[in-house]
Amino acid sequence: MTYPLRDRFALVAALAVPLVVTALLVPFRTDLAGTDLALILVVAVVAVSALSNRVAGVVAALSSAAWFDFFLTQPFGRFTINDSNDIGTAVLLLAVGLAVSQLAARARKLRVLTVVDAGLLARIHDTAVLAQSTGSPDAVVDRVSRHLVEILRLRGCRFEYGTLLGHPARLLQDGTVVVDGRPWDLEGRGWPAGETEIRVSGHGRYLGRFMLRPSPGLVPTRQVRQVAVTLAEDAGLALNTTGPALDR
Repeated sequence: MTYPLRDRFALVAALAVPLVVTALLVPFRTDLAGTDLALILVVAVVAVSALSNRVAGVVAALSSAAWFDFFLTQPFGRFTINDSNDIGTAVLLLAVGLAVSQLAARARKLRVLTVVDAGLLARIHDTAVLAQSTGSPDAVVDRVSRHLVEILRLRGCRFEYGTLLGHPARLLQDGTVVVDGRPWDLEGRGWPAGETEIRVSGHGRYLGRFMLRPSPGLVPTRQVRQVAVTLAEDAGLALNTTGPALDR
């Protein structure tokens, strides 16, 4: 599976930023309390989470906890902690970092909802309720497909379970489109040739993708495209909950 340049950069930042911040704190590790050092690392996790995606936020939290252990707790330079207070601080750092990363992802999703009209909000609510209440993932997929056709003004939409054949253009969470991992000027050039995919995952597991057939000359706003990805995420909730249905 290939990842867009932005996603790859986010993962690199999630690994590197906590390491750099921790290295800068090394000269102060004997002067500052472990809780103070941990709070500074939480700020690093917040920064990564706010500017990237959910997965990068989780990686940043794990990275911060690991480097806190290695550089800032005794014995220094080893992934071992002798002091019980430092163990508690490391655990809290990891827990708070993970919570912050999820809250940041949720906040980005809510920012999308604040810029769309009541009709789009109704579709999101309708799909979310169906995803949580139905035992049939196909019903959710069909509902989302219809919504995508209507709000994106598509010629058609279909869902592929679990496949990643070919290299179609991809619609990302922030509403941008990438082709071969590179940003595509959708407003200036229109939709890329062929189909465009929206990938659907649940708890880090790839489940399938919606394949969009755009109408030439009709480019929806970025906000509407973001809503389209939000709808696809709701389909992922239903598919992930009823995982065995993917065996087809």
